Order: sequence, then C-alpha cells, then structure tokens
Amino acid sequence: MKKIFASIAAIAALALPVIASASTWNIDPDHSNIGFKVRHLMVSNVKGSFEKHRGVLELNDKDITKSKVSVTIDTASVNTNVAKRDEHLRSADFFDAAKYPTMTFTSKKVAKAGKGKLKVTGDLTLHGVTREVVLNVEGPAKESKDPWGNLRSGVVGSTKINRKDFGLVYNAALETGGVAVGEDVDITLEIEMIKAK
Repeated sequence: MKKIFASIAAIAALALPVIASASTWNIDPDHSNIGFKVRHLMVSNVKGSFEKHRGVLELNDKDITKSKVSVTIDTASVNTNVAKRDEHLRSADFFDAAKYPTMTFTSKKVAKAGKGKLKVTGDLTLHGVTREVVLNVEGPAKESKDPWGNLRSGVVGSTKINRKDFGLVYNAALETGGVAVGEDVDITLEIEMIKAK
C-alpha cells in the first residue's frame, strides 16, 4: 500500500510543473476590438465590428505552441455605424442572427512564424458552417500590471475569409458591372487579456 501511495505522489509531483506552466487569460471586451472590412460597390471598403464577444486563452508559458484559444462572438452585436445596414446584416440575407446567434473560433494548432509571431489554425463556425482558418498573430505582448493589480497582455491577429464559404451568398448586381458586396472579408483582432487569478 505504501508503494502505491508513493507512486501516486511521484506522478503528482511530475504533473505539477505541467500544470504550473499553463496560465489562463480572459479577453477584456471593454478594451478589445474584433473588426472586419469588405468591399462595397466595387469602389470602397465598409468597416464594422462586433460589440459583444468573449474568449479564453490557455497560455503554455514553456511552449507557446501548446497554447489554446477559444472565442465566441455575438452576431447580433454587429456594428457598422449605420443602423439600417446593421439591421440588414443581422437578417437572413447575411448573419441570420436569430437562427445563428453566435460565431466561434476554436484553435487546433499554434505554430511559431518568426520573432513574436504565430500562426494559429482553428475552426471558425459561422452561419452554421465550420471551416478551418489561419490567424496571423503578433504577441502575446509583455505582461503589464494595471492600477488594480491585474496582469494584462495583448495580441493582434488577422485573417481573410470568403463569406460564400460560410453560406453568406447574398448580393446584388450593379448596372455598371460587378456586385454590391465583395466576397472577401478581412478580419482583424486587437485583443487585450486579463490573467485569471
């Protein structure tokens, strides 16, 4: 019996460094931005963002490639600063927020891509469709303590998707040729995180 307890204790001791090497960081939605940009009428870009989102980063301090991230975005919180356009984006023509209230990103792989840069591969689920996307990430930034004693860090990320890959196929042909809304969507993430205590 003593040998069994000794073995359990030894296994626990070996596991402790693994546990200690990981830290949990929660996205601070008040100081983060998840934005997008899409071509409009073939002549300019329309920008927007999502006002409500949440997420967690499980950061492996010893090997960043073993880190994990998950993010949930409320589609109804889309904001392009034009109420009528936002209402259209929430409709079945685009996000269909009533049927698909959230979009999610869950990482599957993290790879180094140069000094301070990462490639984060994961599943993006949008409009009921899941596809693999790759985020180009800078960070995490060096930890900083805020006036309330919280440790903060941040990352900046970007990717590009084709909205038709996710079933967002609405468009209107222009009299002069082309379409009203571009297919490619540039996505940017400016994320500030707070370390869980």
